[in-house]
Amino acid sequence: MDSRLIAALVGTFFLLLVSSCATMPTEPLASGELRLLRIYVPQSQEIRLNFRFVVNIDFEANGKPEIRTACFYFSDDGPYCFKVTDVNYGSPGTIKVEIQAKASGSLSLESYVFYVQDAKVKPTNLVSSHIKIIP
Repeated sequence: MDSRLIAALVGTFFLLLVSSCATMPTEPLASGELRLLRIYVPQSQEIRLNFRFVVNIDFEANGKPEIRTACFYFSDDGPYCFKVTDVNYGSPGTIKVEIQAKASGSLSLESYVFYVQDAKVKPTNLVSSHIKIIP
């Protein structure tokens, strides 16, 4: 019985690993397209409930598309959209956003960004990370 449970857990782990790798598109970017790579909070920063904190979002882009806003889900609560405070068009580029959490605990933080491509506002792909909010 225990060996079946372990085998099922290991199989589930590998399925999740493969599916998480498969969600990142690998095809070349179209002209003016923006693709998010990852989201993270600087390690030195303590995150407190109802206080603003900085989130960094790494991206790749074809050109320098205009970035409008960044939207966030806190463990499926949201979206909450915030003004982008800084954009660095490097390789990869980095978007900095100051956000505020409305719940404490260990949360899944997911984000997408609205940007302009061919005179149309478009959403990017979704990226996620885990954060801990202190009350």
